[in-house]
Amino acid sequence: MPVEELGGSDDESSLGRVVLLHGFTQTRRCWGAFGAELASHHTVAALDSPGHGHASDVSADLWRAAELAARAGGEATYIGYSMGARIALHVAIARPEVVQRLVLISGTAGIDEQARRAERRAADEALAERIERIGVEQFLEEWFSQPLLADLAVAERDMAERLRNTAAGLARSLREVGAGTQEPLWSRLGDLKMPVLLVTGTNDFRYRELARRVGAAIGANARHIELNGGHTVHRQDPRAASLISRWIRSDVIKP
Repeated sequence: MPVEELGGSDDESSLGRVVLLHGFTQTRRCWGAFGAELASHHTVAALDSPGHGHASDVSADLWRAAELAARAGGEATYIGYSMGARIALHVAIARPEVVQRLVLISGTAGIDEQARRAERRAADEALAERIERIGVEQFLEEWFSQPLLADLAVAERDMAERLRNTAAGLARSLREVGAGTQEPLWSRLGDLKMPVLLVTGTNDFRYRELARRVGAAIGANARHIELNGGHTVHRQDPRAASLISRWIRSDVIKP
């Protein structure tokens, strides 16, 4: 998976490397001020996930994507947002030796009801076919009209960078690492021994509840915080990077 170093810190209090895994339709350059602030305290590596950016032609399911991420990222704190959170969780389960700490922003352990998972898989397939039919630009206009993302400011949407993606790559991503293809991982969450931070927005009611359930399944090494915003809360609450950085370095979060 292509890697871009966002910068590094000589701060002696830093716990080292951070790997960033972006969400669907984004690229490794879609972290904005959040990524820049993390890079002021840590060595930060941002990856292009399969089907996106310079990895548009890469074909991989979630387990293969996790292996590619682990190879590219190495030993680090892994931070994943939405689709990236799915990949990061798979890294933590498949390659726990490289995951010092895990941060899941607006993430889930999967859809555990088989019928609902099949419905989501069919919806992902229909969406993939629509991307192939109408192209990336028109699809992105529709993508940002959905309630889950409608509250994200235009300046935080990184449209120019998202337009670098290809219709074929995005469609492949939906088919291979979409929520409908993810096997439920709820029964394996208790195996996670590294510290885990779950981050959700106060306005993202569905993922708030999912994070509480994930945290309960992981156990005492998991912590859940709610910040101001919706699904893309790390780009909406200016405290996000500093709070996460503080947790990485000391396990302490003081809003």
